[in-house]
Amino acid sequence: MSAGRLLLVAALAMLASMLAGRFSRRVWLASTLAAAVAALAAAAWVLAGGAEVEWRSAFPMGGEPLHVRFDAISALFMALLSVVGGTCAVYSSGYWTDAAHPRSARAGRVWWSGLLASLGAVLLVSNGLHFLIAWELFAVCSYFLITLDRKGVETRQAGWLFLAASHAATLCLFAFFAAMASRTGSWEIGPMRERSDLAPLFWLALVGFGVKAGVFPLHIWLPSAHAGAPSHVSAILSGVSIKAGVYGLVRFSGWLPAPAGAGWVVVSLGVASAVLGVAFALGQHDLKRLLAYHSVENIGIILIGLGFALVAQAQGSAAWGLLALAGALLHVWNHGLFKSLLFLGAGSVAHATGTRKMSSLGGLWRAMPWTAGLFTLGAAAISGLPPLNGFISEWLVFLGLFDAVNSPGSVALATIPALVLLGMTGALALACFTKVCGVVFLGEPRSPAASRARECGPLMVGPMAVLAAACLAIGLAPVFFYMAVARAAGEWNPAWGASGGPVSLSALGLANVLLLLFGSLAAFLLWRRAVRTGVRRAPTWDCGYAAPTARMQYTAGSFAGIINEWFAWALRPRRDARWPEGAFPAEASLADHTPETVLEHLVEPAGRVVLRVAILARRLQHGRLQTYLLYIVIGLVAVAALALRAGGR
Repeated sequence: MSAGRLLLVAALAMLASMLAGRFSRRVWLASTLAAAVAALAAAAWVLAGGAEVEWRSAFPMGGEPLHVRFDAISALFMALLSVVGGTCAVYSSGYWTDAAHPRSARAGRVWWSGLLASLGAVLLVSNGLHFLIAWELFAVCSYFLITLDRKGVETRQAGWLFLAASHAATLCLFAFFAAMASRTGSWEIGPMRERSDLAPLFWLALVGFGVKAGVFPLHIWLPSAHAGAPSHVSAILSGVSIKAGVYGLVRFSGWLPAPAGAGWVVVSLGVASAVLGVAFALGQHDLKRLLAYHSVENIGIILIGLGFALVAQAQGSAAWGLLALAGALLHVWNHGLFKSLLFLGAGSVAHATGTRKMSSLGGLWRAMPWTAGLFTLGAAAISGLPPLNGFISEWLVFLGLFDAVNSPGSVALATIPALVLLGMTGALALACFTKVCGVVFLGEPRSPAASRARECGPLMVGPMAVLAAACLAIGLAPVFFYMAVARAAGEWNPAWGASGGPVSLSALGLANVLLLLFGSLAAFLLWRRAVRTGVRRAPTWDCGYAAPTARMQYTAGSFAGIINEWFAWALRPRRDARWPEGAFPAEASLADHTPETVLEHLVEPAGRVVLRVAILARRLQHGRLQTYLLYIVIGLVAVAALALRAGGR
């Protein structure tokens, strides 16, 4: 069966899931999984070297013929959508049940199918008008999924902020596609690399797609939306939805010429997103908000790779540009997998304890061993540790940057700071997830809710295990997956399709396999020795305290306090302290809060200025005809004065 027929099967199955969503959970789930499997098979067909799909309808839709194009770049993102969309659908069946959420569960299934269908359309259509329609449907479905639980004020506010940011991005994209249509005479989009007059439109695309991708400082909607949404929605928002912005940047930077300096702008945005994203994550005490900021960080890593690919293309250097782009595209997959795993793990923790505050958690490893183990695997992957997938993609980006350092001229000098900051990002990510795993899963429970936690059911554990297995598979067999990514990179720049072939990752994959085997063997031997000799359980060393309590453990704030001070200039933390008073103080407290700096210190003040100007402008509207005639006369006099002055010159 060809890729085109598989896509048709996927489309029909998705239509069936949309119709069945409100009536039968089982039919909806079966249809969704059938659509995911068919779309994944179509993507695998194209990425393995099969024929691409291109089809035009004989009838118009919205005044334009429907044009479908399914190439290697579309297939790369479609594969991620299929895996994450299918696993999260299964997870939602155990997490957001009809019994617990009778009002929103059925509607959520319909909006979920709509989200998957609209995202698939974004990846397939090759017409600017249809792209905008699919893009807006995707935003609307995301809004209703974010606000499934409308009882909380914060959730509603997060939904409105997401919708406002999405519409601002859509305005930029409308200007982008409209300007392109006016210059080319058609809404059709495709490779137009020879049209140098289209290069300035890159900046509109960068803003429009950058908002959706969560690029710093355009990320203002992302932390609250990802934190407030149900966890399976957070997983697909972070794992796939923000990749729609990356898809737009990759797609149109490959189809259209880029202006001079565009690569360095993208690199700068990537470095800022990576470093500041992980810095803001370290300052968070909400588990899901922390994960949301790590999405900003990983989008930064992807942009660093894409930016250096643009620089390499401008420099005419294929070797290191291909490595950087391949690392970025592989990181699209990797981030989608391990970030979805982490959000599902965080959802299981919140489902079992009723809270996302890390200061109220602790000791969950004993109560939730599967969730803790799978979450820890995802944490190791996002930190770039072998033998997992995050290590492979970041290693490719590093390899491309190391080769760029050997380039002549200013490229080498500009690459060195990017290398240093990218390395620092990895170190900070490791510190952040050491904090998360230690505070949430180790130690003693910090609240009654944490002490009563129990492991979640198989419908929630199973999808996490599938995503964890995918993370491990890419780490152990990187050559297999690199071939698919290299095909997409060759689609982005046809000149790279025949340059050098894939780098040798066989040794790295073999090293990861050996590391896994020896690590597993060592763990088994230690466990066997402990069973034979007997292990005496005793309290952890308590520093001499006669009666240690959970309050004496590290908190999320104290663990990262020193690192947060390094970035205080950006985080702008607020400290609420109640110092002990008197000889025998009754109480004392100390709490740090990291605000949404860009939103609270930049966007909101600018919004207040705009509102004040609007209020002042409204005072000019009295509803009196005489006043409006006076305005016209004043305007005419001003125009006449300007005309006389120009004539005198």
